[in-house]
Amino acid sequence: MEWQTDILGADFESCAFEAAGPDGVVRRATLVRHVPHEGAGGGDRPLAANGSILFLHGWSDYFFNVALAEFWTGQGFHFYALDMHNHGRSLQVDTPGGYVEHLDDYDAEIGKAIDMIRSGDPFGEVPRSLTLMGHSTGGLVAALWVSRNPGSVQYLVLNSPWLEMHGSSLVRRAAQTMVKPLARFRPTTILRLPERGFYYRSISSSAEGEWLVDPKYRPPLAFPMRAGWLSAILSGHTRVARGLRIDIPILVLISGASANGMIWQESMRRSDAVLDVNTMAVRAMTLGRTVTLERVDGGLHDVFLSAGPVRADAYARLARWIHGYISNGLPPEHLAGEEHGQPGDAP
Repeated sequence: MEWQTDILGADFESCAFEAAGPDGVVRRATLVRHVPHEGAGGGDRPLAANGSILFLHGWSDYFFNVALAEFWTGQGFHFYALDMHNHGRSLQVDTPGGYVEHLDDYDAEIGKAIDMIRSGDPFGEVPRSLTLMGHSTGGLVAALWVSRNPGSVQYLVLNSPWLEMHGSSLVRRAAQTMVKPLARFRPTTILRLPERGFYYRSISSSAEGEWLVDPKYRPPLAFPMRAGWLSAILSGHTRVARGLRIDIPILVLISGASANGMIWQESMRRSDAVLDVNTMAVRAMTLGRTVTLERVDGGLHDVFLSAGPVRADAYARLARWIHGYISNGLPPEHLAGEEHGQPGDAP
């Protein structure tokens, strides 16, 4: 592993690596870690009493939220983020941005990143536990990965996970019927669908937001949507709808409201302008037996990119869950296979 100073600055390091997927194809991914120096939010040596956290970004996105890393480090974790293949730091000129033909194709790089975390800790510590966190499409990928790899992680945190199409499963089934033949024979075909840049407008400092987002890593209108990619997403939604039976504690954070449409609305500054939050809430209950759902009023699609008071609320809700389940809760090995309620029920 060759770690180097990351694009986020001196407190971050990144390491590019390759992993062969179940189809035998070797893909490039990039692991980023937060290594704060003295006087940079962590003192001489950050403590990791709560283990490590691995963050998975959404579609057409990459890891850039320094404050999120600092929060997790401050909560007693070692923070890592993965720029998955065809995204962010892992983009290559000869591959289509954001494209994946099967969500299982991410398995190898996620598994290898976890192995790297466990074997290459920068402070020589063996993590007490591992938490997986995913945003939007990364939330879907994280949930599916955990369901297929029981025992690999101890906690799951999902930030506005894309668990179902807008409206209902009927919309998904109709979309599957239309896209399946094209995905089978011409998977990289670009689908000519309406493009909206409202979410980017609400977060990017180059528009009307407050976050420094690199447009070559996170395009304003997202990467082109391709038939094979959409088919992979719809297949993932179908698996979620059938129930994933995840046996570890799960936290799902979503906005309090959605704002959809083809015309900009001011409400998009304080709501999810990408996904249907009510559909997400329903699907969250199919993930496993121990699911905590937090609605963040005024939240954007990424609740941790919302306006200051709103994201403070989101962080407070996340900290409460960490305190209940991880910091002062039962050890991870005692949680699986038992019935548990809300974080406040933990001893």
